[in-house]
Amino acid sequence: MTGGSMVAHVPATEVPAGAYLLDVREDDEWDAGHVPGALHIPLGELGARYTEIERDRPLFVICRSGNRSAHAAHALAGAGWDARNVADGMRGWQAAGRPMTSESGSPYVA
Repeated sequence: MTGGSMVAHVPATEVPAGAYLLDVREDDEWDAGHVPGALHIPLGELGARYTEIERDRPLFVICRSGNRSAHAAHALAGAGWDARNVADGMRGWQAAGRPMTSESGSPYVA
C-alpha cells in the first residue's frame, strides 16, 4: 500500500472502556468537558508534544466532531502509532452517554 497510512474511523460507541484517548481540542473545549483519563494535547501543540504519547497501545484520537482528530490520527499513524480517529468526536461521545468530566463542574455542551 502506498500513499500513507490507513486510519480506522470508529464511532464513540465503539471505543473500548479504558481506551487510551488523545484529545486534540483547545484548552477551553477541554475545560468544558472531556473524557476522564484522556491525554490532552491541542492539535497546534502536537508537533512539539508528540513524545508525551505512549506508543505501546492503541490510541484513539478525539476532538469535537472528528475533523481535527482525523488529521492528528493520520499524522500519528504515519509516524508509527497505532492511531484511530473517533469519527463522531465528543458530540458522539456525549450523545452515547459515555463518561465525561469538566474542570468547571458544569455540564458539557458540544
